[in-house]
Amino acid sequence: MDETTQPRPDGTTGPFYISATASLAEQRPRTLKAGDTFAVFGHAGDATPGPGSAEGIYHRDTRYLSRITLDIDGARPLLLSSAVSDDNAMLTCDLTNPDLRASASEQLDRGRLHIRRAKFLWHATCHERFVVRNFSLRRLSISLGIAFGADFVDLFEVRGMARSRRGTLRPPHLETGLVVLGYDGLDALCRSTRIRFDPVPDRLEPEHARYVFTLAPGAEIVVTLEITCIEGESDSAPSPGFFGAMRAARRDLRTAHQDYAAIESDNAVFNEVMRRATADLTMLVTDTDQGPYPYAGIPWFSTAFGRDAIITGLLTLWLRPALARGVLAYLAANQATAVDRAADAEPGKILHEVRHGEMARLGEVPFRRYYGAVDSTPLFVMLAGAYLDRTGDLTTIAALWPHIEAALAWIDRYGDEDDDGFVEYGRQSRQGLVNQGWKDSFDAIFHADGRLARGPIALCEVQAYVFAARMAAERIAAALGKTARAHDLAAAAQRLRQAFENTFWDEALGLYVLALDGKKNPCRVRASNAGYTLLAGLPAPERAAAIAARLLGRSFFSRWGIRTLAAGEPRYNPMSYHNGSVWPHDNALIALGFARYGLRDAAARVLSGLFAVGRHADLHRLPELFCGFPRMRNQGPTGYPLACSPQAWAAAALPGALAACLGLGFDPAERAVTFDHPVLPDFLTRLHLKNLTLGNGAIDIMLHRAGGAAVAMAVTARRGDIRATMTG
Repeated sequence: MDETTQPRPDGTTGPFYISATASLAEQRPRTLKAGDTFAVFGHAGDATPGPGSAEGIYHRDTRYLSRITLDIDGARPLLLSSAVSDDNAMLTCDLTNPDLRASASEQLDRGRLHIRRAKFLWHATCHERFVVRNFSLRRLSISLGIAFGADFVDLFEVRGMARSRRGTLRPPHLETGLVVLGYDGLDALCRSTRIRFDPVPDRLEPEHARYVFTLAPGAEIVVTLEITCIEGESDSAPSPGFFGAMRAARRDLRTAHQDYAAIESDNAVFNEVMRRATADLTMLVTDTDQGPYPYAGIPWFSTAFGRDAIITGLLTLWLRPALARGVLAYLAANQATAVDRAADAEPGKILHEVRHGEMARLGEVPFRRYYGAVDSTPLFVMLAGAYLDRTGDLTTIAALWPHIEAALAWIDRYGDEDDDGFVEYGRQSRQGLVNQGWKDSFDAIFHADGRLARGPIALCEVQAYVFAARMAAERIAAALGKTARAHDLAAAAQRLRQAFENTFWDEALGLYVLALDGKKNPCRVRASNAGYTLLAGLPAPERAAAIAARLLGRSFFSRWGIRTLAAGEPRYNPMSYHNGSVWPHDNALIALGFARYGLRDAAARVLSGLFAVGRHADLHRLPELFCGFPRMRNQGPTGYPLACSPQAWAAAALPGALAACLGLGFDPAERAVTFDHPVLPDFLTRLHLKNLTLGNGAIDIMLHRAGGAAVAMAVTARRGDIRATMTG
C-alpha cells in the first residue's frame, strides 16, 4: 500500500503517510460499498467530519458527503443497535429518543420513539429510509432534523495531506424536496451531490432539513433520502425508489455470489467468519470492462491495486476462478507500454495503483496510473500460470501470452538493470514510493544494525516470485506448443535458483536474508518475506522445513499469526505497520508455501490463529492487519489504529489458508478435484465444500475426521463430468 514515501531529513514519515489522530479500531465504523462508491458511517448511521474522521460517502476518491446527522427536537438520538447485514448490502441502525423536556410541564421520557434507519448503496447513490414510530400512550408532536454537508475533499486530504489550493464550492441549489451541492475542481471537473427528500421537508435549507409531525400512539412516519454522487454532467435518470433500488442491489449481490464455492462446517462461528469473508469479497469486487476486479480495501484503498488484486486472486482461485481471470484481463489492459519516470512506468510493467481524484488528476500525487511496485509484474505471470493450472482455460491464457512475454521482458531488462541476475527496485522520481515491495513503509527494509537500506534493493521474495513466474511461463509456453521458449524459461529459472541460494541464504539466521542493498550487502534481518520463497517452491525440502520451524517459533508466531518481523530485530515494534504487526494475507501465502512442501500441520496452525482473530473481530471480519503482541488467555487480538476493514486480501486469507490445509488442487485434464493428504484444523471435525467448479462440471464434497488425524472424503453431489480424488 502507499502508506509512506521516503522519510524527511528529521526521520519522520513522508507526504503519503496516513495521519492518525483517531483510531479506526476504536470507532469500528460501519462500511458499505457498491462499484466505485463507498461509505463510512458511525454506528448510529451518521457521518461527522473532523480530525481523524474518515466518515462520509465517497465516489472515485472524492468525499461527496462529509456530514449527515439526525436529531429529534434538536437532540441526538440514543443508539440501540447497529448492524451490517450478512451480505453487506444494508446498514440498519435502531435508535430511540433521549429524555426530552419541551417545557417545565411537558417531558418525553427516553425510549418512547423508535427510529429504524436503513441505508445501502447502489449506482453511486446512498438510499436511506427512516421509520419513526410512537410507542408512547399519548399523541406526540416531534421534529426530525437532518443536517448534511459536502466538502468534496480528495481522499488523500482525508488521509492527512495538506493542499495549498483547492477548487471552488458552488452555491447550494434548492428546489422542492431537493438540494444540490457542487464543487468545481482545479482539474476542470464538476462534482456534485444531489440529495432528494421524500416527503418534502417542512423546512429545507442549504445544510439542513426539518420535518415537523404529530404521531398518534402506535403511528409511524416514513422519510426517505437519496444521496447521489455525480461526476461531470448531471444524471437525471429516474429513481426506482428505495425498495426498487434495494431489490436491484440485492439481486446484483446474489448474482455475483453465485460464482463462489460455499464453505460449511460443524463449527457455527467458523461458518460465520467464512460467510463474512465471502460477503466482503463480493462487496469489494467492482465490475470493470475486463471483468470482476477486487478493490483493495475501505476506507483508504477502495480502488484498483495490482499486487493486492493478484494476491486476492491467488488466494481465492479455488473459490472463484472468474475473479483471477478478471484481474489478469484488467492488468493486461493497463500494462505499461512506455517509460514514464513520474509514474515509475516501463514497458511490460504491471500496474500498482489507480486513482481518480482531483489530486491524482492534477499530479499532486503520482497515483493516477502508477507502476511503482517491483513485485506486481512477476506476480502477474504467477497468477496466469496458477489460473491455467486451476481451470485449463488455454483460450484466455493464449490471449494473455503477449502480455506475459512483455512482463518477462520487463523482468529481464528493466527489473535487472545491472545484469546481476536479481530484480531490484529504485524509484524514478522523488514523488514515488521509496520502497516498492509489499512492505512499502519507508522503514521496512533495513540492516541488522537498524540502518535503512539504500537502493537499488533486491528483495528476497521478489527473486522467488521471478523464479515462480519463469516456471509458470514455462508451463504456459509448453501448453501453447512453444517448446523452445519453455526450455529457455526453465533454464533461466534454475540459474536464478542457484544464484539465489548462494547469495540470500544465511546459515546463522536460518533464513534467507530480507534483501540486498544497492551495494549488494545483505540485510541480515529475520522477516516474514522469507516465507514467500516456499510459496514459489524455490528452497530445497530440508531448507523449507527449517524456514517453517523459524516462522512458527516464538519470535515470529504470536499465536494469532506470523509477525512481519521477528521479535528482537532492531526495528521490531508490534504496533508498526510492517515491522512486527501481523497481516492475514501474509500468513495465508506462507501457509500455502507450507502446504507446497507437505507441511499441512504447520498450515493448520496458521489457519487456527487466523480463525481465532475472526472469532473475536467485529462482524467476524479479518482486518487488514493487527498488532503483533502475543496471544493472551481470554483476550482478543490488539487492533491496529488505521487498518482497513474490510480488506480484500484479508478477506481472502482464510479461504487461502483453508485450501493449504486441505492440499486442495485441480486437474483439468482429468476433470478432477484433488486432495493431497488433507488436514482438518482442531476446531473442525466436518467440512462441506459446495459448488467446486471445473469446466462445465461442479461437485460438492464432504470431508470429515475418520479417527485421529485421518480425513475421509465423500462426494455429496455432482453436476457434469467431474470427480474427486484424495491421497493420504
